[in-house]
Amino acid sequence: MKYLRYLLFPFSVLYGCVMSLRNYLYNIEVLKSKAYSVPVLCVGNLNTGGTGKSPMIELLIRTLHPNYKIATLSRGYKRKTSGFLEVSSSHTSSEVGDEPLQFKLNFPELIVAVDENRQRGIESLQELYPDLEVILLDDAFQHRKVRPKASILLTTFEDLYTRDFVLPTGNLREFQTGAKRADLIIVTKCPKSLTSDEQLKIKNQLNPKPYQQLLFSTIDYSDYVLSQDHKELLENFDDFTLVTGIANPKPLVSHLKSLNKHFDHLEYGDHHEFSEKDLNLLQQKEVILTTQKDYMRLKAKLDKKQLYYLPIQTKILDQPEALENFLNESLV
Repeated sequence: MKYLRYLLFPFSVLYGCVMSLRNYLYNIEVLKSKAYSVPVLCVGNLNTGGTGKSPMIELLIRTLHPNYKIATLSRGYKRKTSGFLEVSSSHTSSEVGDEPLQFKLNFPELIVAVDENRQRGIESLQELYPDLEVILLDDAFQHRKVRPKASILLTTFEDLYTRDFVLPTGNLREFQTGAKRADLIIVTKCPKSLTSDEQLKIKNQLNPKPYQQLLFSTIDYSDYVLSQDHKELLENFDDFTLVTGIANPKPLVSHLKSLNKHFDHLEYGDHHEFSEKDLNLLQQKEVILTTQKDYMRLKAKLDKKQLYYLPIQTKILDQPEALENFLNESLV
């Protein structure tokens, strides 16, 4: 597979050039971007999947929610519905997507919506909530039809976009030069022990523009695992099957191994739709641990006493106040 991707290099160049032309047409306003009276903050990435967008959106919610009336807008990836929908806790992941449902369940008072047409979604939210103060636009860095007030670009510690190439040879959605549209670049999934010298090396690799801020974040795993009606200390939780349907389960696997947990791992693709065959296999497992995103898709299909998830949070390293300052300055 690796060598096949190299053979596809000419297609990568062609794809990258098409995306660059598209961006150029937006930059010179041949193709039109629309700005809105309500500030829109865009969160996205150059790499395909696995950069930690969902926990980053939740960090933005926790940071903004005390002072602003906010909403999140996602396309609702792999949902079986279409058009604009405001997410409620009674929805299923197949109706609204796993990540929007997760936002709603974690923040019940939050306005959460899905729409594959981002312009229509923003306008629908404005009509429903005239006093809305911020919209968080999820996974929309390449969505140029909306002109955000600020753009936040994510790239992972283990897979910086400067070490990658455009699809299909690599995993980038556009050339690295697209990063110049970002106002803030956040390196995600960093080790908690990341030193200032290591941060400087990464900064030199990314070479941010003078107008771009650069922050580093890490994953903070909960001390508890949760089921629908039970909470248990992770240190007492052992001998289970880990089920993941996310782009990059390596950090989670490494964390569990560092705690000397005993488990087998069933790994599926990102946003995997669990089939009857999959569920039959899982039903034979005594105890299952999964991510919260996967829990959204599995909770209605497996015994609630069998299924647990491990909550996570993203935290900014060294200077957590820098994110809040950036957001407040962006919303002026």
